[in-house]
Amino acid sequence: MTVPHSDGAQALESPVAAPSRAAPWHDQAPVVAVVAVGGGIGAAARYGASLIWPAQPGGFPWSMFGVNVAGCFLIGLFMVVITDIWAAHRLVRPFFGTGVLGGFTSFSTYAVDIERLVDESHPRTALAYLAATLLAALTAVWLAATTARLLLAWRRR
Repeated sequence: MTVPHSDGAQALESPVAAPSRAAPWHDQAPVVAVVAVGGGIGAAARYGASLIWPAQPGGFPWSMFGVNVAGCFLIGLFMVVITDIWAAHRLVRPFFGTGVLGGFTSFSTYAVDIERLVDESHPRTALAYLAATLLAALTAVWLAATTARLLLAWRRR
């Protein structure tokens, strides 16, 4: 076999084999594992919250609203802590941010709750839930990140 050169000429391939590369999966296996474990923890906590504070039929899903807003607040706080304050191990962010908090918050359940409310003839509640969750979740992330950065700046003085 030949290998093309930049000048257009062909050269014989070297008889020495190129070193084998590790599969891309090899480096990602620990990340996938910690995301899976963290996701299980977060999902179990979300399920526990829904058992403690179940949504009433046709009512505003306060439990999932609170879970999503609290989770978004924690994500905003966590991201500032691991980017501006603490040089965390490479698996902390996937474990806690993607896994635990990703499993805890559930915007798929949010969508299912909206669909359920519409199907049960409660479109106003569905619309209120849709808008309130979106606004509160985004506000929570912003508030947590801004507050954490302000406290960090004040602490450094």
